[in-house]
Amino acid sequence: MASLTGRVRALRTAVGRITLAPVLVRLGIFLAALVGLLLAYPAEVVAGQALGALVVVAVLPALAPRRFWPTFAALVTVAGWLLATDMYDRPIALWRLMVVAVALYLTHTLCALVALLPYDAVVDPELIVRWLTQAAGVLLATSVFGVLLLELARAGGNADGWQAVTVAGLLIALAVTAMLAWLLRRR
Repeated sequence: MASLTGRVRALRTAVGRITLAPVLVRLGIFLAALVGLLLAYPAEVVAGQALGALVVVAVLPALAPRRFWPTFAALVTVAGWLLATDMYDRPIALWRLMVVAVALYLTHTLCALVALLPYDAVVDPELIVRWLTQAAGVLLATSVFGVLLLELARAGGNADGWQAVTVAGLLIALAVTAMLAWLLRRR
């Protein structure tokens, strides 16, 4: 009984010490995950009973960003995308693909940020602005590369164009990985 009383007291103290910045970042995680899930899944699935489950999946990474839940939310989002395009024959729209990718990345990067912040951290707003600015730069560069690769595929005009895009994307990913490894060794 003393253990339970101690836990309740610790929880009450923790709730009393929560600051606004970590709560806002967690709200951002929830919104980004929810937007990604809602756009990835077909409307027939979202309009049904799955909406509650999707909201729960979006809440989990916001509550426990250091655990498996951000990866789980990303996998559920990708599964929804595959379900929509394969089983429901929804055409792949570039805007929807980009927004889902942005939502996945924002969920990931905000989980990384909030995993570093204690729940009672006093955070300078400039830190969050710099973090989001860096994320926006990554998203902009990725979007430009994605659109360029898509146009490269359309220029091919046949199925071989998609293979060229795949190879070009893999080469870009390899180059970025090599550059990051080089920067890491340079330290």
